[in-house]
Amino acid sequence: MCEIFARQDPGRYQPVTRRIRLNGQSTSVRLEAVFWDILDEIAREQGESTGSFLSTLHREVLEYYGEPLNFASLLRCSCLARMEARLGMAQAPGAALRRIA
Repeated sequence: MCEIFARQDPGRYQPVTRRIRLNGQSTSVRLEAVFWDILDEIAREQGESTGSFLSTLHREVLEYYGEPLNFASLLRCSCLARMEARLGMAQAPGAALRRIA
């Protein structure tokens, strides 16, 4: 049953730490390699470097909601949101929060 998940390339979930600058502040973010691949692709599609894209995302999240509690989690969920959008599964903002409550 889980073979499709269990047999995936371990390199996909290998943790990778990158040093980035978020709006002038140097920090590091640790994500699984597959998430970095997706973020790199999103940035390329936006015509930006990955660092520039992440700074823009961070700045916009600050404007909407304030400082994200866990930026790495935000990035993983951003990758999922992109995949959902590609599959036509995009949800209204806040739908996940309404399901939890």
